Amino acid sequence: MRSLPNRSASGGRAPLRRILLVVAVAGAVAACGSPTSPAPPPSASAGAVGPTSSAVPSTVPSTPAPTPVPTPVPTPTPTPVPTPVLAVAPLTGRLVAPELAARHPIAVMVDDQANARPQSGFSEASIVWQAPAEGGIPRYMMIFAEGDPSSVGPVRSARLYYVQWAAEWKAVFVHVGGSPQAMALLQAKGRGQLVYNADQYRWGAYLWRTTDRAAPHNVYTDGKHLRALGAKVGAAPLEAARPAWRFAPDAALDLRPAGARIDVAYRQGAFSYRYDRPSNTWRRYLDGKLQRDRATNKAVAPKNVVVMEVRFGSLGASQHGRLEAANVGTGRAWIATNGTVVRGTWKKTSVASPTRFFDGAGKQVTLTVGQTFVQVMPAGTPVKVVKGTPVADPANAYRGAR
Repeated sequence: MRSLPNRSASGGRAPLRRILLVVAVAGAVAACGSPTSPAPPPSASAGAVGPTSSAVPSTVPSTPAPTPVPTPVPTPTPTPVPTPVLAVAPLTGRLVAPELAARHPIAVMVDDQANARPQSGFSEASIVWQAPAEGGIPRYMMIFAEGDPSSVGPVRSARLYYVQWAAEWKAVFVHVGGSPQAMALLQAKGRGQLVYNADQYRWGAYLWRTTDRAAPHNVYTDGKHLRALGAKVGAAPLEAARPAWRFAPDAALDLRPAGARIDVAYRQGAFSYRYDRPSNTWRRYLDGKLQRDRATNKAVAPKNVVVMEVRFGSLGASQHGRLEAANVGTGRAWIATNGTVVRGTWKKTSVASPTRFFDGAGKQVTLTVGQTFVQVMPAGTPVKVVKGTPVADPANAYRGAR
């Protein structure tokens, strides 16, 4: 029997184990694929992971970010609207812008002959005076303050007592010539001492003649030209002017009576004031017809009516029947406001002082805020007054019964 050869230390079992180890490692490498061998082509279901697939996605989906909570936007604080500053209009008691309350009053002489009617300017006037001129024909003086008339006229000539009424406000006095007495006073004190003389014969650029009426009943102007004329003659805005009369708001409707009326008449023209309870005004009628402003077609309807008796006298035949008036002093008056008519007095202590009105007890009357008509009648002229009657308020009566 042949014996197997002896194996040295370098060629026995240890080398055999090393060979087997190398073979095992090589097999494992072959199973996993060579690092440099190309990748197999993807299968039809590559990228899709089935229920039993053990494939791991190439990217791990991120956790969705939480929805941000919106930060509340604060509501902006509204800018407060400033309360408009108002001032009391001296001639009417109305609350108006300060620049309107500071306007210098402008008095305009206005014709009242039959062929001058209807006149323009009533609607915007603060105060209207009417008094006889001569021959039984009256004349107006419209005083403008906060109002802006679109037309005023026909403008006519001055009389002395009108200048004295305009002097109560140191007004710009607009006229076309005038009586010798009026012109003398305007020449002496018409540069701001009593009034500011604004005669059409000098300041014709601010007045004009229309073609729809015959002279001398066709001289007109308007608010824009009146304000420019006032500045031209040097009339500055008023400084802290205070009303010469007392004013209060309209009385409540249930305190206003109904049916009051005042009737007066000149030789040419019968005038009637009929109280309108809802509007708290005195609608003015001329010869039975409602009077209207030619420029605006608005009814002539003042808030207040004062009828005052004044003694008039003739200046003589050489003065063409012109009159003088005792308008400085005192006399009888009827004051109508809020539907009531009280009998009292008027008083004017000097040429430049205001004409004020008092009730039968001697207390100064309170007028209603708004326009005032001063109706000047020769002493002894009949003045017919129909007093209003109280109106029952069913709502108040019902509340009282409860």
